[in-house]
Order: sequence, then C-alpha cells, then structure tokens
Amino acid sequence: MSKNKKYKFTFIDLFAGIGGFHLSMESVGGKCVFASEIDKFARQTYEANYKQSSPEIFDNGNFNEDITDENLKYEDIPEFDILCGGFPCQPFSHAGLKKGFGDTRGTLFFNIQEIVHSKIKANQKDKSISVPKILLLENVKGFKNHDKGNTFKTIKNVLDDLGYDMNAEVLNSKHFGVPQNRERIFMVAWNRDLIKVEKFNFPFGIDNDGKVIFDKEKREQLAKEVKVGDILLKKEELELLEKEANKTYTISERLWAGHQRRRVEHANKGNGFGFSSFNENSPYTSTISARYYKDGSEILIEQNHIEGRPNRPRKLHPIEAARLQGYPIDNGFIIPVSDNQAYKQFGNSVSVPVVKTIAQEIIKQLL
Repeated sequence: MSKNKKYKFTFIDLFAGIGGFHLSMESVGGKCVFASEIDKFARQTYEANYKQSSPEIFDNGNFNEDITDENLKYEDIPEFDILCGGFPCQPFSHAGLKKGFGDTRGTLFFNIQEIVHSKIKANQKDKSISVPKILLLENVKGFKNHDKGNTFKTIKNVLDDLGYDMNAEVLNSKHFGVPQNRERIFMVAWNRDLIKVEKFNFPFGIDNDGKVIFDKEKREQLAKEVKVGDILLKKEELELLEKEANKTYTISERLWAGHQRRRVEHANKGNGFGFSSFNENSPYTSTISARYYKDGSEILIEQNHIEGRPNRPRKLHPIEAARLQGYPIDNGFIIPVSDNQAYKQFGNSVSVPVVKTIAQEIIKQLL
C-alpha cells in the first residue's frame, strides 16, 4: 500500500465536478494525487474546498483542465490505487463491437482506459511503478441499457482486456440517509492479478444505526428514515439569507401560473406532471438535475402552510441543494459561485453518502 502512514490509499478524480468522489475518498483515508475538471466554475468550487487538504495537486500542476489535452502525458500522472470518475455517457462505435480498445475511441471512457493502460505498460518496463488496483465509475441509471446495452458491454470488455473484473449496481440516494430519490449506476472494477476476489458486494443503503444494508430486497424497510425537513433551512434562516442576498427563492406568480397550466395540459394528454412539490414531511424529493437553475420545477418546496411566507412554492436554497447531495455545507464546505452555478454543480454531482459507503466497502473487501 501507500508508503506514507497518514493515508490508506491514493486516488485520482476524473470529470471531478465539485469533488463528490474527492470528499468521499478523503473521508475514508484516501489521498488525491491528480484531478481533472473542464468547467471553470466547478474548478473554482473544487479549488476552494480542497486546496487546504490536497495542496499538492494545485501546486504541482496536477489539477488538470482537459483530460483530452494532447500535451497531457498519461505516464506523468502520479501513481494511484483507485481511479474515480463519473464519466459522460456517449455512444461508442459499432465497429462490430470487436471486444477491443478501438471501440471507445472518441469518447471520454477512452481516456480512462488509456490512463490505466499507460500505468500497466509502465509497470511492465519498471516493476517499481504500481498498477491501478481499482476503478470506481458512476453514470446515469439508464447507462446499462444505453444503445441496447452495447455501451455497457463494451466497457466491461475493455476492462476485461485490461485485466479487471467488474460488478455494477443501480443505487438510490434515498437509502443512504439523504431525502432524494436519485438512482445512479455504480461500477466497481478490480485488477484480478492484484486482488483475488470473486465479486464485490455492493452496499444497498445504511440503516438508522449507520450499518450497511447488503440485502437488496430489504433496503426499503431497513434504510435510515429521512424526510425532506432534514435538509430544509428554518424559516428564520431562509429569511435572513434572502434579506442578505436581496432576493427571494419563492417562484414568481407568472412562473407558478405557468407550472400549474402545464400540469393541466400534461394531465389532459395523459403524460405525467409538469412540476413536483414537496414539504418537510415528504419522505424524499425527486432527483435534482443540472437544469434545476432554470425553473426549479423538479423540486419545489410548498410554503402555503407557513405563516408569513407567500402561498406559492419556492426553489431550494443552494445550501439545501448541498445537503440534499450530502455535502458538509454546515461543516465548512464552501459555495464560491453564483446560485445558478451552484445548482448546476450539485445537480451534476454524485451523492456523497453513497460514494462514501461504497468507498468504505472497497477498503474492507478489496484493499
């Protein structure tokens, strides 16, 4: 393992966003040695939050801006035990799905594959260079069926060619202590020469005592009880923040009328609702997405029963969006960007408690 006693393993953070993987891995004893993120506002948030704990990556040029940059030599990326990445879902070439490296060219998965491959090649030349032990990847729930399942199959094949076995599961944030119905696929791959296990047992949630639930069938009944009220600001806190920012989070009468009108139109066509509203007693919200900043329609908080608040619903405050994704916003996590950018960043992020639970199991089962 790592030579330094202070941490248990090293990792790299690709397509890093605002560092949901970074936060989770660090919390279980990992040290980040390289990160990559292209969006300039996400980079701001990333640096504001990890410059103190991982100064090296910012000081020595290992906070990369573009993983496809031709000047970036993958062999120069520091050695690492775990590769983390929520990579964008792009269609792969159909070149006969020839179970080979060429299949992923032109996609961002190709860059993941090339980074791992460069370390394996380096190790063949010089045994003192270590081979990556584990990959932890994340994607949208539909990824497994994307392009009739070919995308997923290609990735499994490519990892197999590289010498890695993989297990994948769709996990839901609402089973991990945050009140959000958010399903994402997680893939854990391990180098079969270095780690001799048959399979990785995914955690499917955590219970009220913080214990891990491994039984998929029992996750609904055993999962920690949460409700939307757990993440909401108190009325006084919200009003103070609104006053300080000189703005309201309540949606305008015009937008509210539009939401209601669209809901009726959708209902008449028989195709579901236009907006989703919740109150403090709701068990969970719907999934926050990167487009939340536009009109907030996927998560509106009801206010008509709160004295002194408008009778129209409001959007989440960025602090609440952070809590909804499990970010320690009440414990030092900083939002240095505008509300719109913050919504985008939290909407694009992984839920921290989910990744943290997987990370703990990776340590126990694979490291």
